[in-house]
Amino acid sequence: MKVLVADKISPKGVEFLRKQPGFEVIEAYGSTPAKILELVKDVHAIAVRSETKITREVFAAAPLLKVVGRAGVGVDNVDVEAATERGVVVMNTPSGNTIATAELTFTHILCGARPVPQAAASMKAGQWDRKSFNGVELFRKTLGIVGLGRIGGEVAKRAQAFGMRVLAYDPYLAPSRAKAMQVEAATLDEVLTHADYITVHMPLTDDTKYMIDEKAFEKCKKGLRIYNCARGGIIKESALVAAVKSGKVAAAGLDVFEDEPLAKDSELRTLANVVLTPHLGASTAEAQESVGIEIAEQIADVLAGGVIRNAVNMPSIDAAALKIIGPYLDLGTKLGTLVQQIAPQQIASLRITYFGKVADVDVNSVTRAVERGFLRRISGEEVNYVNAPFMLQRLGVQVEIVKSNIDSDYTELIRVEAVAADGSTYSAQGTLIGKAAQPRIVGINGREVEVAAEEKLLVLENVDQPGMVGLIGTLLGKDGVNIADMSLSRLTPGGTAYMVVRVDTEPSEAARKEIKNNPAIKMAKFVQL
Repeated sequence: MKVLVADKISPKGVEFLRKQPGFEVIEAYGSTPAKILELVKDVHAIAVRSETKITREVFAAAPLLKVVGRAGVGVDNVDVEAATERGVVVMNTPSGNTIATAELTFTHILCGARPVPQAAASMKAGQWDRKSFNGVELFRKTLGIVGLGRIGGEVAKRAQAFGMRVLAYDPYLAPSRAKAMQVEAATLDEVLTHADYITVHMPLTDDTKYMIDEKAFEKCKKGLRIYNCARGGIIKESALVAAVKSGKVAAAGLDVFEDEPLAKDSELRTLANVVLTPHLGASTAEAQESVGIEIAEQIADVLAGGVIRNAVNMPSIDAAALKIIGPYLDLGTKLGTLVQQIAPQQIASLRITYFGKVADVDVNSVTRAVERGFLRRISGEEVNYVNAPFMLQRLGVQVEIVKSNIDSDYTELIRVEAVAADGSTYSAQGTLIGKAAQPRIVGINGREVEVAAEEKLLVLENVDQPGMVGLIGTLLGKDGVNIADMSLSRLTPGGTAYMVVRVDTEPSEAARKEIKNNPAIKMAKFVQL
């Protein structure tokens, strides 16, 4: 496995990769885009920070690429959509710089309360000015935190240590978590109205872009102090400049900007009470070592076929979760493969229903397994857990996920249904049996069957008449095919019956033709799981 380290990460991270059996590590710091295109032709993984851009052209030039690892949080320099289309996992390290960013945020908060940078600059200029740098205390002031994730939570702890009241706005914040963290859950309007200090810790999305704009500043207290060490664009810079000039905002601190690097003629540079830093959130020795080692470990795990952590374009699975969910992934893959082989070539939608205990696990991962299984014989080696949803979308197949509380007679059950354009449905359902959690097929096209979800199956719908089992057994025996297992199902005597035969080897074309041409056989499908 060849790993390209395109940007400088922790030497310990590089050393970790070099020690992995079968790994070849190429360090190519500061490479031009043309050089990157040349280097990626035979690499399996790329590690970057924020400098090197992994574009659509890079993915097109890297047929063996399996994973791109970003040592840091933001993946703005990686074309995630192109990665997903190519089936490449994109991972980041969201926790490695948590403390560093929280501490920088609080440094900005302190610099807004006590103008230390401005006072230090005046001292360096030979002045002794004690009157121009009066500050305010944090004690008993209200801090509004917009986004109470990992970093927001760490900022809250530090604010509480300074005796501040903490209001937190986060649309996904559970009341129980707010209570446990001893913060007050609030609406965004409540934070804007009541806070003396505001710090933002949200990702930049369509919903959060310019979340703090002119209208937001109108709602704020006069003398507000505001900070952004998250993502440029959450606070509208032109609105902030106007608010500072009007006196609405007494001080501000920014580590991130709408466009980086910040333009030399930016008006923000002219405001004496605004402290600016050049995107230093993760710039501590500890953070850089942490994210470098973490991304190296994550890349090694993916290339070894193990767990996937912190993926931005697929559900992540840690080792503990994989141990629980592994059997469901296997079952889901086999159900998807089975349904694809008994359904028409063109279907309109795929419906996946979860019953019982399986509905309580990470069904996103299981759904990906079903989708991958369905596409495995269509798209071959190109399909994986990353690009399966994209490939189905490209085929025009809609995927519907249902979690059912209906009693299915099984502790856990997955049903996969392929719905054709005319509304006809082709289905399979399965469960896990025994302590070893062996996948078992327990239904096909609405008929109850029971057969191990292994290797090769012959699925037959036939007239329910005497001699059918013997007929099939004789034909397969004559063809040299050994029967490993068999399940029979019928609704009413003399109607139609289902026969699912698990065989050791694939019947010959002649034997399959003879079975299909028998007038008592209504449907015959040979399925490979």
